[in-house]
Amino acid sequence: MRFEETYAGWQAGRLTQDEAASILGICSRTFRRQVMRFEAEGMDGLLDRRLERPSQRRAPADEAMQLVSLYRREYPGWNVKHFHAWYQREHAGARSYSWVKYTLQAARAVLKAPARGKHRKRRERMALPGLMLHQDASRHQWVRGQFWDLVVTMDDATGEHTSMFFCLEEGIASSFHGIGHT
Repeated sequence: MRFEETYAGWQAGRLTQDEAASILGICSRTFRRQVMRFEAEGMDGLLDRRLERPSQRRAPADEAMQLVSLYRREYPGWNVKHFHAWYQREHAGARSYSWVKYTLQAARAVLKAPARGKHRKRRERMALPGLMLHQDASRHQWVRGQFWDLVVTMDDATGEHTSMFFCLEEGIASSFHGIGHT
């Protein structure tokens, strides 16, 4: 939905400020800012003025051109990692590795690496019952005047309790006893 339609709905009272912001996919504070700019300047007030001026942190174009010509003239065929290290050491380059890599790729001086295969994509962990067990013991006065440890063994994948028993004090023997029950 466009801003003008949402603004009209908000002005007419059909939408709350939060609902209007939600429709536009922005927060309510941003909606308030846009309303103020719209009322002051009209649709021109909603234009993103950051696009009009270049970033102050951007490297000068002549520095990028010098980098590309240096690479093509003296270091053709070098990989970007080695070139960047040499560039910093021998030519007093102050730019980051990422900047050097993207500048060389944009000038087609080096090729982008091929995309990684599907085998590298992250997958959800598969729950494998019995693969990992969790064992815990807690000391408590389960019966008046008697302190016992409750030793619980649980399957981490399914949350199933495989063993529970009381003992006087938790230790190696009780751990093996819980595993034996499992």
